[in-house]
Amino acid sequence: MLKPEILLVGPYPEWDMVELEKTYQVHKLYEASDTEAFLREQGGNIRAVATRGELGASAALIGKLPKLEVVSVYGVGYDAVDLAACREKGITVTNTPDVLTNDVADLGIAMMLTQSRGMIGAERWVKDGSWAAKGLYPLRRRVWGRKAGVLGLGRIGFEVAKRLRGFDMDIAYSDVTKTPYADGMTYIADPVALAERSDFLFVTLSASAATRHIVSRDVIKALGGEGMLINISRASNIDEDALLDALETGVLGSAALDVFEGEPKLNPRFLALDNVLLQPHHASGTVETRKAMGQLVRDNLAAHFSNAPLLTPVV
Repeated sequence: MLKPEILLVGPYPEWDMVELEKTYQVHKLYEASDTEAFLREQGGNIRAVATRGELGASAALIGKLPKLEVVSVYGVGYDAVDLAACREKGITVTNTPDVLTNDVADLGIAMMLTQSRGMIGAERWVKDGSWAAKGLYPLRRRVWGRKAGVLGLGRIGFEVAKRLRGFDMDIAYSDVTKTPYADGMTYIADPVALAERSDFLFVTLSASAATRHIVSRDVIKALGGEGMLINISRASNIDEDALLDALETGVLGSAALDVFEGEPKLNPRFLALDNVLLQPHHASGTVETRKAMGQLVRDNLAAHFSNAPLLTPVV
């Protein structure tokens, strides 16, 4: 029996590649020197796309795959997949929620602690001899007991809030409506008001056209010169130009960011700042979670090709 042909948009870990190639004929788009020629030659036989959240599947790509049946996303975010094109053509879409929730929340908390206590600079202070030569490291700000805001109280936002409780923080959140599982948290519908109340503002909501730049210049200004913005969601949720302006001028105190527009080629203005912690989009980057994500991608593909219910359908 012929193996179903799938298109891999970007590389997966080796353990996933071994398993995929056992079951499917895998075409690697990212290795093609001429993607247009590659798609003209191979696109007519592709029945599934396996992609990553930040890579997605554009309408242009989908249009070159006439036999496409399913797009399986390695990641929780699917905003880079053209859902309208998929709906129009009857293509199903899956993602990998839940399996990465706790690791993403963990990194968000770690970023808050690292930036607030200046741990990167403190390590340099030790290693470059400044401790011996200059004395104690400059004082930084505490975390415990302060006010935190969570913008988007979904799976990840809720896990962030659970961890913040361990620091005896006063927690508020913003979402489309009050949630029944937010006991002990203050609901604030307006993101500007949430930011104004917060010392730390976590961005944890899904990305969509409706949430693009929801962290606006006004939100950033409301967070203020002592505030910290932590983004473990999608870059599009933040007005990046406004963020950079605020960080450069002191309108915003600091930021801790795992995602960027145009990543990995982020805006070079970030590299000149000493009040921002930069991470390489690795919130789900543990061996355990990445293996679980790959397994869920494969399980969704297997379900599709065996006409079984999809495990985590989006469309």
